[in-house]
Order: sequence, then structure tokens, then C-alpha cells
Amino acid sequence: MPGVSVRGLSYEERRRLAVDLTRVLSLYRSILDAYIIEFFTDNLWGTLPCSWQEALDGLTPPQLATLLLEVPRDGEVVRYRSVWPLSLLALKSTARALAFTRMPGFQTPSEFLENPSQSSRLIAPFRKHVRPKKQHEIRRLGELVKKLSDVTACTQVVDVGSGQGHLSRFMSLGLGLNVKSIEGDQRLVGRAQHLDRELLQTLEKEDRRNPQGVQASPRRSPHHVVRWVDPSALCEELLLPLENSPRGGTRLLLTGLHACGDLSVALLRHFSRPEVAALALVGCCYMKLSDPGGYPLSRWVAALPGSQLSYRLREGACHALEEYAERLQDEAPGLRTHCYRAALETAIRGARPELRRPGVQGIPRAHEIKIEQYVRRGLQRVGLDPQLPLDAAALRAQQAQENRVVAFFSLALLLAPLVETLILLDRLLYIQEQGFHAELLPIFSPELSPRNLVLVATKQPLGQAFSVLETEDG
Repeated sequence: MPGVSVRGLSYEERRRLAVDLTRVLSLYRSILDAYIIEFFTDNLWGTLPCSWQEALDGLTPPQLATLLLEVPRDGEVVRYRSVWPLSLLALKSTARALAFTRMPGFQTPSEFLENPSQSSRLIAPFRKHVRPKKQHEIRRLGELVKKLSDVTACTQVVDVGSGQGHLSRFMSLGLGLNVKSIEGDQRLVGRAQHLDRELLQTLEKEDRRNPQGVQASPRRSPHHVVRWVDPSALCEELLLPLENSPRGGTRLLLTGLHACGDLSVALLRHFSRPEVAALALVGCCYMKLSDPGGYPLSRWVAALPGSQLSYRLREGACHALEEYAERLQDEAPGLRTHCYRAALETAIRGARPELRRPGVQGIPRAHEIKIEQYVRRGLQRVGLDPQLPLDAAALRAQQAQENRVVAFFSLALLLAPLVETLILLDRLLYIQEQGFHAELLPIFSPELSPRNLVLVATKQPLGQAFSVLETEDG
């Protein structure tokens, strides 16, 4: 998948990219700001240029994946059934050209080739209680943190928002790092400590069975701390050294695996502290960023016209293009629920015009029921009479536009990576405006983990040493 590589951009080129992104997002904001559940109530199809409607109308989901999202099946020959308007082709080209590339720069053998639920790159004790996606993430980020810690001479890693401690556990008991694990939920910390003890017992049993393989230094479990980190205030606990830290000054490496919303902002702000030497951050949940406060962070982006991002834009940036393209190629029955929910919104507005976009509790196996059944169940879930009279002919006409609904959603999804790119670019510029150094690396397989870009920041330039972080361990 093409895109922009951050590593090849100078500081001025990054600032120019931010300008280009804000201009493009302003141009297509009507698509990005739209809620797909308002497809019928707001006539979203009618907001598209007529030439776009003609090009997209009637395309099947697999054709949308191949022609619009440019994610064809292996070996598929791309064939357009008609000549697309230049404006639509320009949209596709721009969306690809300005988004950060999310494909790792190395070829990784599939770690799930032998068993889809067990990574062949992690030993069995570290796979227990860990889902395949998380196995991939903790291995890749943990190994990068170990290399970054080595090249920056850090004495301690601080894992913020550590949850059940899977990453902390791998870094400390698997890679030998000195780790402090900070999590605000006492229940998750209790679970993490239980899993630490369980893993340590397993590793000690293996040591007794295989004395030749025992490591020279004693194993150290992560040090867990229950603490909420306020993005607007200094967290002293985050900066305190552990008792077993080496003397001669503490050098901290902060990390967060999918640090949610403002937690990412907190890590970025703590990076400026003199105790912190490096940062490895993978963010997520952009819609939970404080507004204002969480974005924009850099002076440059804050001053750009059109830089503000609504909740809808930030929420859209969290969608997984690769996963959705796969659903399109497979013609997944669940795609129908876009249309069903839009039809329900029409019925809700008809019954109570002031009730807009209410949350609807999930309707099990929605794609297997008729549209009228779905609407009636949905009405009941938002507190309206499920026996309200419905126009059966109108519902059938709406269902006939199912592919149009999917096409519009696909258009918005095509643009969504530009929003994520602007948010991450803003964070890079924020670090650089303080005189520090920052890069972005695609670290996870995007099919396994859509939020796969890690922000790596250091106080001193790494030079050639940075290339070590881009390599995959053998």
C-alpha cells in the first residue's frame, strides 16, 4: 500500500504536509463529517457529484474494495467498467499519496502460519492468556523497546496504561528489562500480578528441567503501580526510579501500547522531562482526545486554517481500512447493517423528529432478519413503539440502495487515514518544536493491528542507530 514515509521527510517537508492535509480535509469534509446512519434522512448520496454517483452506482462490495479502496484480491486484474471522472480519481490518488504508509519496511514470515492462535515467535509461556493480535503486538513493540533502550542507555522502562500487563511481563521476564507498570484500574493490576506469579512459576519449572538454559541474572517481574495519569498534570510516580535501578542517574523510556485518547497526550508531555530519554508510543481512540487540549498539540498545526477535527472525523480515523476491504471482498452479510441502521434512523425521525442518532443496543444477527423486523426491534430499543405503522414499500426501496450506502461509507473510509496522519504528524511536530527528535514506524501488520504506527522520540539524534529499530529480529 503506497503512502508517505516519515523517515524521508525533513522538518519543513513535514510542516508542508500538514498544510496539504488540512486543505484536502477541508475540501472533502462533507464526506468525512457525515454519519452513515443519516444516509436517507440527509440524502447523503445526493451530496456526491453526479459523475461520482454514476461511477459508483451499482458497484458490488468486491468491486468497491478493488476499484475504490484499491485492495484487490491476490492476482486479481483491476478492470474499470466505465471511465471514472478525474475528480474521483484525484481523490483516490490524493488519499494514497498524503497518508503515512502503514506497511512495515521488512517482510515478516507469518508467525501464525502453523497455528492461527499461537505466534511461532513467542515461547509458549508468553502466549498463555494472550490473544493472537496481542501476541503480535507485545512481541513487536517489546523488541523495539529493548533496542531503543539499548541505544539510548535507558535504565528503566515505564509502561503506561498497562492493563493486564502483557507487554510489561514480556519486556521484564522475556527481555530482561527493568519495568515499572502503571495502570489506573485496580482490578487489572490485580490480574496482572496474578499472571506475573503464574508465568514466573512456569519459567522456574522450565529452568529446573533445563539447567543449561538458565539465564545468568535473576528474573524480575514488573513493578506494578495503581495510578491514573492526568494528561494536564505532572505524574511524579511515572518519573520515580525503582529501588533496584542502577546508581548514577535514572534514564527513563516511556512506552504505551494503544494508549487511549488523552493518555497518549500525557506521555508526549512527560517526554520533555529531563529524566526521560526516549519514548515509544502507539496511540488509539482519537475520538477520546480532549477538545481542546488533546489536539492540536503543535503550534504549527494549531495555526493552520481548517486544522480542527470534529469528533466524527477523529472517530472515523480509528476504522480499519484493511479489515473493511476484506469484508467487502467477502461480501460479508454484516455489511447490510449500514443500510438497516440508516432505515431505522428514518423511522425514528418520523416518530420523534428531535431524537437524532440515538445509541441503539446491538441487534443480534441483524443481517439474518428482514429490514422491517430490524426497524421494529430498533424502535423498541430506543423507547419507541415497535408497532408504529411502517411504509413497507419505502423500506424495500431503502434496502435496494444497500450498495450505495456501502459505497458512501467506503468513500469516507478511503479518506480516514488522512485524519490519522494529521493527528500523528501534529504529535511529531510537537516533539520537534521542543528541539527533540521524532519518527514514526509501521511496527505491526495492519491486518492484525490497524493502529500500527509507533512514535519513537529521543532527546538526541540516533543517526545510523535508528536503522536497528526498523529491522525484524531473526
